[in-house]
Amino acid sequence: MKPARAGTDPRALFPDIPFSGPAMPILSIIATSSRTATLLIAPPGTRYGLAAPMAWQVTGADGSVAAAGVATVAPLFVEGLEPDRNYVLEVAGEALAFRTRACAGLVHATDFGADPTAADNAAALARAIAAVPEGGTLLIPPGRYVTGPIFLKPRVTLYLPDRTELAARADRAGWPLLPERDEHGRVVGTWEGLPETSFAAPVTAVGCEDVTLTGRGTIDGGGDRGDWWQWPKETRDGARRPRTVFLAHCRNAQITGLTVRNSPSWTVHPYRCDGLVAAALKIENPADSPNTDGLNPECCEDVRLIGLSFSVGDDCIAVKAGKRARGQTEHLAPTRRLAIRHCRMARGHGAVVLGSEMSGDITDVEITGCEFVGTDRGLRIKTRRGRGGCVARVRMRDVMMDGVMTPLAINAFYFCDPDGKSTAVQSRDPASVDETTPQISDILLEDVVAENVHNACVAVLGLPEAPVSGVRLERVRFGFAPGAEAGVPLMACGIAPVRHASVLARFADITTDLEIKPVPEETETC
Repeated sequence: MKPARAGTDPRALFPDIPFSGPAMPILSIIATSSRTATLLIAPPGTRYGLAAPMAWQVTGADGSVAAAGVATVAPLFVEGLEPDRNYVLEVAGEALAFRTRACAGLVHATDFGADPTAADNAAALARAIAAVPEGGTLLIPPGRYVTGPIFLKPRVTLYLPDRTELAARADRAGWPLLPERDEHGRVVGTWEGLPETSFAAPVTAVGCEDVTLTGRGTIDGGGDRGDWWQWPKETRDGARRPRTVFLAHCRNAQITGLTVRNSPSWTVHPYRCDGLVAAALKIENPADSPNTDGLNPECCEDVRLIGLSFSVGDDCIAVKAGKRARGQTEHLAPTRRLAIRHCRMARGHGAVVLGSEMSGDITDVEITGCEFVGTDRGLRIKTRRGRGGCVARVRMRDVMMDGVMTPLAINAFYFCDPDGKSTAVQSRDPASVDETTPQISDILLEDVVAENVHNACVAVLGLPEAPVSGVRLERVRFGFAPGAEAGVPLMACGIAPVRHASVLARFADITTDLEIKPVPEETETC
């Protein structure tokens, strides 16, 4: 039996259990595994945090309480459930039914030698993964397990319950590598949008359909151990830095409930994945850790990112689609149909960032019901001459920002790569238009509120030969932060610091319906 859809009347599954109230319109099912469920409590107006705490409980078919608590945020993650069972979530007198997935067999990692006292559990965990039957679950019980990279296989669940931690070892001697391409010719090793040999992630899955990572446990990438953060843009031992969780060429993967932290570089990196669901995750990296983006869907389709909480050292969600290079285009593929809902982004360079690796096209992105707190930029689109590709049909609705330096930043002169500050890239004179000319169009901000803006409310710099088109702001309200210091809103040559600027635009078509609340002091306007 498939899990009940959002809004299913629980009486259909539990006719003998009394319920008060109608089927729950504010509850929905995001994902289930054999032992966990990821749900959403979202009354009207909810973003990431709930307006008030809400008591909840999950009951089984016999009426017994399987789990209970008080929710303060929209995503609700429940673990410790039984496989292939009917359950009901009850909140505020209303209810929603769901069913956990079946499990073909439970394997305990400790039965294969996994041990919290071991210096490296990679070999033991490899034996345990090999023993998991298709459709089965690998349970790593509570404890801290130091390990080198582990490689998952299709149609298995990796279950890390509360108080379980996988911690990457500090020594990278003998660390497995991901080559640019595997034996099937698929790109597996990547770095900033190009095929390159990379160190494997502590948790790696390549070609794994229906793989699930779940639980309240933690995956610690070990970025603060060893020397990973000392060479952010270098190659050492013939490879680039690893991610913490890397999924490549996977279909219908799920990552739910976990805390993923302390990454050597990008934290969670799905590459060429379709149908991915990532929900109720906490992604945490130190503020000064280099290039530790939170979650980077690259060349992916039909992805849902729901109920995520970020506090990282770079961009929170960084959407990618590969990078064009001289003689290298066969690796490019689009990222499209991406939904970002009920997430909280804090203390990153950008909250939701599209590019700068966008040569395969980034289209049909929906951002709704989110909170951006203290990020440098809110919605950020960045590209440059030579990238080609397009960013189009991006919708941001019902988003609240607080303390964001520049809420909307669109930059077609981003000075990345060694030639990024060259005259050919940075000249404001029109260049010829060809397949390497990036295009940006159809960007909508609707019902967005941004308080305590520091630099500029909107900063858009398009190419003279390919202006940004179709930017619309509808029912958008901005308020400035008193005492803000001037800062550069766009990373391009020739951009002066600004403070309390409203709309800065060049080579761009923008339609605005916005309200700007003044501060009780003199402000700059443009």
